[in-house]
Amino acid sequence: MLRRLLPLALLLSAPAAAQDYGYGDEDVSTSLDGVGRITIQGGWRITPNKTLYDGWYSRSANQGLPRAREVAGGPTVVASFAYAISDLLEVGIDLFGTQRRLYLNEPGVDGGPPQARQVDVLGYGALIGLRFQTVIPQLGPHGLVPFAGLLTGPTLASSERKGEDLQELTTQAWMGNVGATLRLTPRWGITADYRLAFLRGPVGPSTARVGSFSLGGSWLSLGVTYSFPAEPSRPLPGSL
Repeated sequence: MLRRLLPLALLLSAPAAAQDYGYGDEDVSTSLDGVGRITIQGGWRITPNKTLYDGWYSRSANQGLPRAREVAGGPTVVASFAYAISDLLEVGIDLFGTQRRLYLNEPGVDGGPPQARQVDVLGYGALIGLRFQTVIPQLGPHGLVPFAGLLTGPTLASSERKGEDLQELTTQAWMGNVGATLRLTPRWGITADYRLAFLRGPVGPSTARVGSFSLGGSWLSLGVTYSFPAEPSRPLPGSL
């Protein structure tokens, strides 16, 4: 009998438990103080790499070469872990990764046609930043949270030109970030994000440097956000 009643008891207690922990619609607050979140996003960066291409084809040995296909971007993935220390200010860590294959034409062997040489580029790192944010409760099912901030942190940028060793550089990346989260439920939302990024890495060995590539530019992404409620036991000022 006990085994039959236990599932029923759990089912009946679920709505009450949800309200106790702030999951009921009537308990949704417009305050962000103490709220944590995890956001997972995927997107595309727009990175022309004009400096790399112009520098390569302006060399005396490469002048007159037809240009290989110029790749102006690549996929990006970002995971954000953040905590609001007040209604207006959030601190967080963003983990990111991005990669792409570039192409550079070289003179053909023994006067043959030009050959496109592959350059695989990759970048990943962890950024620490501050974001200013607020809630516009009139927009969306449970409000709209716009934000803007600045992030920086260590990043590994690498390139591998076909036939050569992998080249790596640990550098400092910078990102300006604006976006908004549309809260569909008290916990789940959709986040749209724009980043202006500054990040470069080397191409070719130090003894025969080809130039440097960029993984920066404009990053556009879309993802999902899960928010953690503030601690319900946090004491109010003057309550002690």
